[in-house]
Amino acid sequence: MGNCLHRAGSKLQISENLTISGLEEEWDLWNDTYNYTDADLDLAAPCRSCPLLDSSSLPFFALTSALGILGGGVLLFILLKPLLCQHLSPDRAILAQVAGGSTLFSIVLPILAPGLNPTPDIILCSVGHGLWYASVFAQALLLCVHICLGPKLHQRWLSKLSLTLWGVALLMALPVALASDVTTGVCTLSFGPDVWVWCVIHIVVCTAIFFILPLSLVGASVVQRIRGGRSGLWAKVLWVWFLFWWLHAVVMGSDILVRSDALVIKTCFVQQTLDFLLDSAKILGILHCLVTPLLLALFCHYVTWPPTVNPL
Repeated sequence: MGNCLHRAGSKLQISENLTISGLEEEWDLWNDTYNYTDADLDLAAPCRSCPLLDSSSLPFFALTSALGILGGGVLLFILLKPLLCQHLSPDRAILAQVAGGSTLFSIVLPILAPGLNPTPDIILCSVGHGLWYASVFAQALLLCVHICLGPKLHQRWLSKLSLTLWGVALLMALPVALASDVTTGVCTLSFGPDVWVWCVIHIVVCTAIFFILPLSLVGASVVQRIRGGRSGLWAKVLWVWFLFWWLHAVVMGSDILVRSDALVIKTCFVQQTLDFLLDSAKILGILHCLVTPLLLALFCHYVTWPPTVNPL
């Protein structure tokens, strides 16, 4: 990432700056000695990108957090109220946990907002990143269990299953908490040599949870349908949730390949595109806390009033 400065790759621009500084003669001597061309200077110029999530995006973080807390809180109240949504039991417990995870994400969101605190504490950043991803991992696991099992969920082992899923989510979020750092007053993921392993583990976990896991479930459903059996997957509307995180996994995987030199980027435009996609994927993931309550409400509506098919 970087600022929006133009690339300083023109000999004419450099010459003008040197003329202003009274160093034109030194420039001519330097250029005659090394014989650099405009193309050489253009290649040596730094490649800078325009970050989408800087201090100017603070209103976006604040508004998204407020709306996410409001939407998740209302849905939690509806799902946990004894007289409402009784027909969703035991599904109601899973859905309430998903709503709780989305609300937790919205609460933690301001901690990671750029520009809110000029000097954030690294411990606070670590806790924020850990809870941020733990809530998302828990939502993904809970949704996968709910989509696969659906009505087969039994109340007697639901509590143990929920504790196990949240425990696994916290463990999977531990690497990103250990790799958190503060750069120019912003909580970021550090790729330093001391925490490189934790970064790789975190990206592998994101790829597995946000990309491989839902893709495997879809593949299993397709194979089962081809064999003529009924697919165990249901609640199709909840699959939309994964669309807000698949890009995050793909782009982070590409970024780690670039940082490790396994994938070489030769043009500034490609690097700027990757930086743009990294920020876009983060924005898309942040917006999930607004969409999740709507998806859960739509699912509850579908279960309560299923569509009727008129006989021909």
